[in-house]
Amino acid sequence: MNKLTIGLLTYDDFDGAYFTVQALRLYHPEAMDEVELLILDNHPSSNHGHALTRFSAWLRPQDRLIPVDKQTGTAQRNLIFDLARTPAVLCIDSHVLLAPHALAKLIAHFDADATPGALLQGPLILDNLTRHYTHFEPKWQAGMWGIWAEDERGADLNRPPFDIPSQGLGLFACRKADWLGFNPAFRGFGGEEGYIHTKYHQAGQRTLCLPWLRWLHRFERPNGIPYPINWEDRIFNYLLGHLELGLPLDPILEHFRTLNLQNILPKLLAQAQNTFQSHQTKLISPQHFSPT
Repeated sequence: MNKLTIGLLTYDDFDGAYFTVQALRLYHPEAMDEVELLILDNHPSSNHGHALTRFSAWLRPQDRLIPVDKQTGTAQRNLIFDLARTPAVLCIDSHVLLAPHALAKLIAHFDADATPGALLQGPLILDNLTRHYTHFEPKWQAGMWGIWAEDERGADLNRPPFDIPSQGLGLFACRKADWLGFNPAFRGFGGEEGYIHTKYHQAGQRTLCLPWLRWLHRFERPNGIPYPINWEDRIFNYLLGHLELGLPLDPILEHFRTLNLQNILPKLLAQAQNTFQSHQTKLISPQHFSPT
């Protein structure tokens, strides 16, 4: 029986998805017999989507390419957990490479049930392949709720997992049954880091860095980012996420005022409040949250 689903959501990034999938198959053969690949194409009608469909003919029978084009955005990654057929799930961006042996160690970690209920992540390797970032410090900077930081414990591959406040979500893993979910009303891209970690903390679960679960992320996009990224979606997501979790909104509003975005804040605040009030019974799972 397969043990782990590796899921990636892609939007007009054939090159990234191709090399991510082929690197998994080529460089992690000791683990791939226990893995299913699940690729969600968020723009299947494009040239990239057509190329991905042709490429899927080379995948194994247990691997799947599924078009997901009714909605776009970060919350669509919930579908990876919905559609996974294995007990554990690893979600990665469509342009992420895993360090040698990281995949086999992750499967062994799940087999041992070493950290039940936890959200698992690992150090982001920088492009010089020597330095790495282990976590986000939960501070506001440049429109992000999180600043890349380095904990010295992450330098030792043999160190046990350690708690982190937050981390970039280019790679994260948990058991399928333990996934708490992105807010389904999130729109577009941005605002999920810190939010999902706080959701786990409020549920009494840990968010961990596994020092050996190292990953490399392609940030450069010389041809531009093909999907819309804008301040409005990001701010809306932050506001809605904070409302869901019972967190104060003032830090969000104060930070984005420093970016001279004060003109759009009242509209976005009203939209987030209306969305929360009309959907809050769907957005908060009673079994996971206590009143704040």
